[in-house]
Amino acid sequence: MRNQILSLLEQNAELKHDQIAVMLDMSVSEVEKEIQAMTEEGILLKSKALINWEKTDREFVTAQIELKVTPQRGEGFDKVAERIYQYPEVKSVYLVSGGFDIAVTIEGKTMKEVALFVAEKLATMEYVNSTKTHFILKKYKQDGVIFSQQGKDERVVISL
Repeated sequence: MRNQILSLLEQNAELKHDQIAVMLDMSVSEVEKEIQAMTEEGILLKSKALINWEKTDREFVTAQIELKVTPQRGEGFDKVAERIYQYPEVKSVYLVSGGFDIAVTIEGKTMKEVALFVAEKLATMEYVNSTKTHFILKKYKQDGVIFSQQGKDERVVISL
């Protein structure tokens, strides 16, 4: 039942406990007990709204930063990631595979502010060997939600 509750909440964090109970044929108290347990265990962390900021007057820049890092003895990449995620500008930090080690998403008011953050905070950290910055120009889809439809799909279905 836990995975079903989590799937429902992931799709719509605004669901009420009684709605989830009906959807999963559970009692409200069972749902509340499971949600409380998952919160205490650190499984269910936070409910968050997904906002299309392009439709507001808020001005900001988002960038994804790739970092090549030398792992620390006995701690791997964890200590470096911990130092990075302490900054309020940092929205996410991931250990990744491929040509770089850590992926960081940050937000700033301007491209210059983001560039200075990378140059002064990230690039100067001990164990960070190199950085590569990618500015997000437009979001098309995030967390399974399409931000703007480009009109009706005019393709013709062909079947044999």
